[in-house]
Amino acid sequence: MLKQHGGVPRRARIVEVGPRDGLQNEPSRVPTDVKLELIGRLVGAGERVIEAASFVSPKWVPQMADSTEVMHRLPRGDGVTYTALVPNMKGFESALDAGCEEIAVFGAASETFSQKNINCNIQESLDRFRPVIEAARRNEVRIRGYVSCVVGCPYEGAVAPQKVAEVARWLYENGCYEVSLGDTIGIGTPRSVRAMIEACAREVPIERLAGHYHDTYGMAAANIYASVELGMSVFDASIAGLGGCPYSPGASGNVATEDVVYLLSGQAIDTGLDLERLVDTAAWISAQLGRTPASKVAQAILAKRARATPVR
Repeated sequence: MLKQHGGVPRRARIVEVGPRDGLQNEPSRVPTDVKLELIGRLVGAGERVIEAASFVSPKWVPQMADSTEVMHRLPRGDGVTYTALVPNMKGFESALDAGCEEIAVFGAASETFSQKNINCNIQESLDRFRPVIEAARRNEVRIRGYVSCVVGCPYEGAVAPQKVAEVARWLYENGCYEVSLGDTIGIGTPRSVRAMIEACAREVPIERLAGHYHDTYGMAAANIYASVELGMSVFDASIAGLGGCPYSPGASGNVATEDVVYLLSGQAIDTGLDLERLVDTAAWISAQLGRTPASKVAQAILAKRARATPVR
């Protein structure tokens, strides 16, 4: 049994993935100006790490075709880190040209998902990352790693925790300062997530692990709570619960940023984020996309505001 690393953390870091993970699966094109305003609103709510782009083939992920323009137009020098997903050297070169100071590489703990997602097996994907990581180091670009399907795979079913730990260890040992553990299809429960984290934390220091939990079965907040109890203090989240995975049919978006902030603040864990402004942002982007926020917290706060508004 893994011992808690210094107990429950007093502060947590949120990595906002809404502009990338949240928008990549939208059925119709999201205008570049809308993406930029979304990012600006997130910064205004206190977000300081934002995954803003993905340098993948626009043939496969057309929503990210404007990533270069997005990165070039983002304001710099405001203490915010803007990151981008890259699959290979071509993607890295595009990210570097766009001024990215941090990139993310993404592998999987499922062989079938790896084939479906990036057209190669797990080992081939890791071998493909070597020149990317080496080039990033030469150019003083920080590297974050993702592991997909850490609890279950839409094609293979349950994924063994040790398999996840092996991929996480490779990423960490080969230069990723942090490894984000993704429950891509959102089937995790506190028990399965705890077992997975315990396996990974035997290979990678828990302060170098992050949770990335999709909310398909409504368990993301519970899984974050279980992760916090083990000492994890970094979580990926998507404003308004936007998102889904194009290679995982039926998966819903990442856990909503508002829900994470509400949960953590209730545990006296500081995130540095303004919940009210996050709710405003969730309502705004949801309106742009023609829907209501998936976040229960946003829905509750917006309903409370509506009840408090006097009738004229």
